[in-house]
Amino acid sequence: MAKNEELKTNGVFPVGDKNDAYAQYFIGQSYLKGLVSPEDNIDFGIGNVTFEPGCRNDWHIHHDGYQILLVTGGEGWYQEWGKPAQLLKQGDVVVIKEGVKHWHGATKDSWFSHVAITKGTSEWLEKVTDEEYNQL
Repeated sequence: MAKNEELKTNGVFPVGDKNDAYAQYFIGQSYLKGLVSPEDNIDFGIGNVTFEPGCRNDWHIHHDGYQILLVTGGEGWYQEWGKPAQLLKQGDVVVIKEGVKHWHGATKDSWFSHVAITKGTSEWLEKVTDEEYNQL
């Protein structure tokens, strides 16, 4: 059993469905549960993203906005282009400013969950290669 597997059924927020809408921008399986709806009439999204062990998203940049990650469980990575990766654990907060190239995802042996607050649009870039990831 992987570390923090209880996040799949017993996290702070519901795990949601398989993240098929964004699957092309991930390596591995992620799950997405939107926490606000269009009727809330706000100009940013809030979603709970849960990553299976080894799952990570591609390098990407947020335009015309920002992203804030609130780590709710497990262990994961956050890395900005040209900087060392940061290990993330429950209670960590990451503020990602507009135009910063980055990626985030689970460690190899742990489930990982964060709430993502995102304003603006995302530009999806290259994959985080196995070689890059396995060096962490």
